[in-house]
Amino acid sequence: MTATRTPGVPVVEDGVLVSTSPATGDEVGRFPVASAAEVDAAVARARTASSWWASLGFDGRRERLLRYRSLLANRLAELADLVHREGGKPAAEAVVEVTAAIDHVAWAARHARRVLGPRRVRGSLLVAEHAAYLEYQPYGVIGVIGPWNYPVFTPMGSIAYALAAGNAVVFKPSEYTPAVGQWLVDRFAEVVPEQPVLQIVHGTGEVGGALCRSGVGKLAFTGSTATGKKVMAACAETLTPVLVECGGKDAMIVEADADLDAAVSACLWGGMTNAGQTCIGIERVYVAERVYDDFLGKLVERAAKLTVSDGEDADFGPITMPGQIDVIRRHIDDAIARGGRAVLGGPDAVQPPYVKPTILVDVPEDSVAVREETFGPTLTVTRVRDGDEAVERANASVYGLGGSVFSRSRGMELARRLRSGMTAVNGALSFAGVPSLPFGGIGDSGFGRIHGEDGLREFARAKAITRRRMPSPLPAMSFDRSPKAVAMIARAVRLVHGRSR
Repeated sequence: MTATRTPGVPVVEDGVLVSTSPATGDEVGRFPVASAAEVDAAVARARTASSWWASLGFDGRRERLLRYRSLLANRLAELADLVHREGGKPAAEAVVEVTAAIDHVAWAARHARRVLGPRRVRGSLLVAEHAAYLEYQPYGVIGVIGPWNYPVFTPMGSIAYALAAGNAVVFKPSEYTPAVGQWLVDRFAEVVPEQPVLQIVHGTGEVGGALCRSGVGKLAFTGSTATGKKVMAACAETLTPVLVECGGKDAMIVEADADLDAAVSACLWGGMTNAGQTCIGIERVYVAERVYDDFLGKLVERAAKLTVSDGEDADFGPITMPGQIDVIRRHIDDAIARGGRAVLGGPDAVQPPYVKPTILVDVPEDSVAVREETFGPTLTVTRVRDGDEAVERANASVYGLGGSVFSRSRGMELARRLRSGMTAVNGALSFAGVPSLPFGGIGDSGFGRIHGEDGLREFARAKAITRRRMPSPLPAMSFDRSPKAVAMIARAVRLVHGRSR
């Protein structure tokens, strides 16, 4: 007999993970939960597959990844619908997410050789008889633990780059979006049927822990800071290197010379898209006092028009994880209890499984609504003297993922001063859509980078090689060196490096 289920909450029944819609409770799919032994077996298969995949070379992998890219593009509507049903976000939002992921698959495939290909590098005075070479070798098997909020875009930022670098991948999707993960892996198998280059293992946190301990060459994790620390601890047992992309509490700065209409539009998008369930989403807004009232009025007016439902025309849908609703409610309640005001929404905006747009003002900087990640469609808007004070407040956070600056004259200056891995000037979240830019944060937002050249290098080991090409003119690194040779070495060093310029 099947027990009554909470919509969106994954349950395990007789060793099977059951996924349901957070909006309707309809069942989306069933997937076998992997045991630790099955995770180990998948990694063992991946090691064999990785040798074959690496042997294809950059051109062979490029051709197959571009075919995968084409398949995703041609079946975009199917995938977007699945993302909508399983995660709750509107299909239009899912289309944007999948489109961005496709861009990254193509970029990684096309640029892997240029970034990771073997090359000769400049030698050294000390060992002039040796030629120097640099190449990047794949780790073999990469473990990827993906999130639920962007179940295509985010894991593909690791998967595509790891594959382009020559690795096989074992992917553990979130237990909240297993159907999306399975779809991605099944479609890749249609393009690459020869070997299990991309495999999937389903389950809850125990399966993720097993993947950490399975002997993968490297593990890429995206999720909360608390879980990221557990992943690091598990990987530390075997000194498995990790790439960790965690949460954020991103700030937007609005200077007095900002285009207010553009800033309001970007603020709403950055803070409310995907119901605020975005690691790089705007959660704090610092506005110069000269334009504060105008900005706030425009923001409230536009936010009040946003629609929230499971309908096709909704601006955003339900909160995917029911437990997150308690966090959002706690942050709103604490902000108001501490003297803040809800100029839109507030406690009554929390209507499970939905949370309507909420804008809070006069919220103390030490409240949880300012200090902790909310992950919901809420914004705190704070009056500041100018952009300099805004930077100071924005940087007073343990997180450091992304951010935004709106200013006609000081945008780049303020952006450089923000303590974050990424910043958009006169925009919001835009850096995520540029495949050539690295994606990642600092502090409690994690370390390592996906996307771009840095992302490709994350999934390859730098290998240094020297090759003797002639007899040693000055045998420096040898017991055969003579006092005369040492004197000549010292003289050469003074000639080359002795000048102050």
